[in-house]
Amino acid sequence: MNRFVYLQTNKKFQMSRDQVLKENWETVINKLSDKFGEGEELQLDAIIYLIGIQELGKGAQSFKKDEKINLMHIAICRLLEPFGYYKFDFFDEDGWPHYKVQEELPILKSGEQTVLMKEAIVLYFKEKELI
Repeated sequence: MNRFVYLQTNKKFQMSRDQVLKENWETVINKLSDKFGEGEELQLDAIIYLIGIQELGKGAQSFKKDEKINLMHIAICRLLEPFGYYKFDFFDEDGWPHYKVQEELPILKSGEQTVLMKEAIVLYFKEKELI
């Protein structure tokens, strides 16, 4: 295959993949913002926090600052589990899930981290059949 044709084909695939992610992300944002945003569009960190609450499985309640950080950690581990970075290990005596590192995360630029998390969140909501 001609190198130019390959690059053009690869570029079209990348644009198509990016467009699909963008559309799926918009669907996630709209659904969650409508339900939890109180008229505001939810940001990435708020969605991660909501996923942490969902994964903890104890429903909406007041959490201390350190618990909120732990909820976000739970969400990130759960979101990156299908990518092979984490694996569920056990629930502690308080019912909080714990994960083991399977593979160290690569060093990513901020924008690359955002894309990875958006892809993981879209996959999460597809698995839950919410999009």
